[in-house]
Amino acid sequence: MSSIPVAIVDDKTLLREALFNNISYYKEISIVLQACDGANFLEGIKALKPEERPQVVLMDIEMPVMDGIEAVAIAKDLYPEMHFLMLTVFDDDDKLFEAIKAGASGYLLKDEKVSNIVKAIAEIVYEGGVPMSPRIARKALALLRNVPGAAQLPRPGEEEPEDDHTLSTREMEILNRIVDGLNYQQIGERLFISPHTVRKHIANIYDKLHVSNKASAIKVATSKKWFN
Repeated sequence: MSSIPVAIVDDKTLLREALFNNISYYKEISIVLQACDGANFLEGIKALKPEERPQVVLMDIEMPVMDGIEAVAIAKDLYPEMHFLMLTVFDDDDKLFEAIKAGASGYLLKDEKVSNIVKAIAEIVYEGGVPMSPRIARKALALLRNVPGAAQLPRPGEEEPEDDHTLSTREMEILNRIVDGLNYQQIGERLFISPHTVRKHIANIYDKLHVSNKASAIKVATSKKWFN
């Protein structure tokens, strides 16, 4: 059985290197990429040949430049066959659901044993499982029990039921440029605002349109014929 190619994305250099060193002891895993944030990860993946890409990505959530949830949402559109295992210190409700909606295949806390992380990677690849730390699994179950209609939560990339999509003039400008295929940096340069401000506007756009990624936002804009 060949080793599973894996990427590690974490802005904490010491944590990233420690994880790399510990996982490297397991012959069933091969680390093919390391990145310090979501944007760095997307750039790294783009530079790899298809056969060199990771099957599973260990993705941190809270990172500068681009966080893990946004990176997963974008990457799942570009590389739908890739699996993302969130490896984070966060266990709050919002981040858990956002990660799942973005397309995460599992959610582990960073205090998990390395052997459990390796086991979770294999579970995702060979069994199609959705591994979660026990604390996360209990929280997810409690959330599902308390959220009316949770069983009908949208799958990654799908839209929630239509609503009045009221975007500001600036948000419409940014959405127009997303439809044109521009990235954050290019949008910021066109509108004379920082990429960080662009990301905030895009987060608001996603929230108002009830979507979690660019492809779904473009789909809404196209279906409503907002732009030619």
